[in-house]
Amino acid sequence: MASVDAEHVSVDFPLYHGSARSLKRAMFAAASGGRIGKDAHKRVVVQGLRDVSFHLGAGDRLGLVGSNGAGKTTLLRTLAGIYEPVRGRIRVQGSLNALLDPNLGMNPDLTGRENISLRGLFAGLGRAAIRRLEDDVRDFADLDEFMDLPVRTYSSGMVVRLGFALATAIHPEVLLMDEWFLAGDAGFMEKARTRLETLVRSAEILVLSSHIKDVVTRWCTRVIWLDKGRIMEDGAPDEVLGHYLAASEAHGDEKADAKPEHAALAGKALAQPAPRDEAALTSVDRGDRR
Repeated sequence: MASVDAEHVSVDFPLYHGSARSLKRAMFAAASGGRIGKDAHKRVVVQGLRDVSFHLGAGDRLGLVGSNGAGKTTLLRTLAGIYEPVRGRIRVQGSLNALLDPNLGMNPDLTGRENISLRGLFAGLGRAAIRRLEDDVRDFADLDEFMDLPVRTYSSGMVVRLGFALATAIHPEVLLMDEWFLAGDAGFMEKARTRLETLVRSAEILVLSSHIKDVVTRWCTRVIWLDKGRIMEDGAPDEVLGHYLAASEAHGDEKADAKPEHAALAGKALAQPAPRDEAALTSVDRGDRR
């Protein structure tokens, strides 16, 4: 059974040229909410996450909300293994897929077919499964004769279609998704909506970062409000969103529903996991860094 555990997770980003005292550094520290500090090696660091803890089990749909720079994408990337905690532990049980950037992991010098094959091999798929993956991605992305040409020769629209089709082709048990993954022209997103909803339904656990209230209330059963890298509140969507919106309005921050054009693509409530396809990855356990 899939699960995600974050125990007192902290993430720092070193500023290798930020050791000198200056007005610029002082202004940067003020703008970042006082998140500039020093690590054990006396390096100046930006504290991306601070003491973040939560547990997710099968059926959980977690929404991450917060202003720009609050730590939402940093947390998603840490859960995906892109960033390593300087303190604490991330434990992910089950296959995982991270929809953070449609172009993530693609090599522009390889052909479309080669990129698809590499993704299948990384996911542990056999030859027959990779052939099915190639057919699925080619048909959805309308690549046809471009399948055997380098990706760098594709138009920007073809690259977006290939990246989306490839990223959503393998159904994981744990799905991480940034709202910017939903970006695209209206015609393409209308075509992609059913595919994306099927992927979300099939996942046992969803972690979604979004500014859009309608998306969060429709897709999530639980919400964490992040601010300056810390958890401000963790609870039911209506309650946490109400507190977050009130605080945002009081401080003049961006509204949670500032991009309503994406809300129409959010789909219906996706609370119950459906039977899932072949897993993308084996279970992952990233070590204790305390």
